[in-house]
Amino acid sequence: MDIGSKIKSLRLKNGLTQEELGERTDLSKGFISQLERDMNSPSIETFFTLLEVLGTTPRDFFEDAETAKVIYSSKDHRIFKDDDAGFEVDWLIPTSYKKEMEPIYLTLSANGQYKKFEPSRAETFIYVLEGKVRLVLGDEEYIAVAGDSIYFEASQHHQLYNAGPEKCEMIITATHSYL
Repeated sequence: MDIGSKIKSLRLKNGLTQEELGERTDLSKGFISQLERDMNSPSIETFFTLLEVLGTTPRDFFEDAETAKVIYSSKDHRIFKDDDAGFEVDWLIPTSYKKEMEPIYLTLSANGQYKKFEPSRAETFIYVLEGKVRLVLGDEEYIAVAGDSIYFEASQHHQLYNAGPEKCEMIITATHSYL
């Protein structure tokens, strides 16, 4: 494992410069630079401080050391069906709950509805593949048909309903909100 490049990747993901990371960990910019180029190794205490500032744990730091999966097949999907509410959700990436975005394939049967979501800082993108969907966002309602895209900040209660007589299918990608 290349610890230096992993630290650099986490630093960039957190939007920090070497100088900012150094300030938050009481390390010099030069030391951070050497760490990232594997020219120096941190003490255990310094390593744990770096991980804390970078928002990860030792387990996650080393667990992610494995090559990240890039292609997911249909065998990787997780599917949940609620016949009473009239929806089927297909999580396209099985570990998306650990990621920043969560892509799903949602099917609403005739008169189907997906669960009501509480307000959050998440952002949601929906591409309607088939049918007609109604989005209730706070006190407003929006209708989208096959080929339409929907994009909104989830700062209000929101829920999806099938707005047509046939099934409705869509791809949804939502960011995770970190309140």
